[in-house]
Amino acid sequence: MLIHIVIFIFYKSTMRSFLAIILVIVFSMTLGCSSKEVTLVEVDKSARKMYLRKHNKIIKAYNIALGLNPVGRKVMMGDNKTPEGTYVLDFKNPSSKFFKSIHISYPNYIDVLRARSVRANPGNSIVIHGTPNGISEKAIIRKRGRDWTNGCIAIKNSDMDEIWSLVGINTPIRIKP
Repeated sequence: MLIHIVIFIFYKSTMRSFLAIILVIVFSMTLGCSSKEVTLVEVDKSARKMYLRKHNKIIKAYNIALGLNPVGRKVMMGDNKTPEGTYVLDFKNPSSKFFKSIHISYPNYIDVLRARSVRANPGNSIVIHGTPNGISEKAIIRKRGRDWTNGCIAIKNSDMDEIWSLVGINTPIRIKP
């Protein structure tokens, strides 16, 4: 009987130690996850929304504007469509002709094949950007309408500042219809 009590006490103290170690690990991981590092940018074209995700959790949502011809997949340069698919945000341009821009790695291999199938150039230079330098958001919308880009994803300048600080280079971006 005494041996059972000793084993029980040892077991309980070992379990408490084990649980304490697990709690320390989980707490440390939680502190490490408190940064707003974005693991995926997701664009829902039909909802005109961009979501910044950390793993599977949405940490921020933004209203966006798309290309002048927003419905459907981009096929060629000049079609004024915003691409659909999975890409990478591969570089930032603080000196663009818009209020900051983050480049999207369009076209990918599938986009090139799609454009070639209709003997067209797929285009390039698709970015997330703010408003054109020197023009207010209200003025651009008044002039061109809700969707006013040539295929890029536009966002308010104040939102662009926030996205700029939260999204790193090589972050994947998924653009859905």
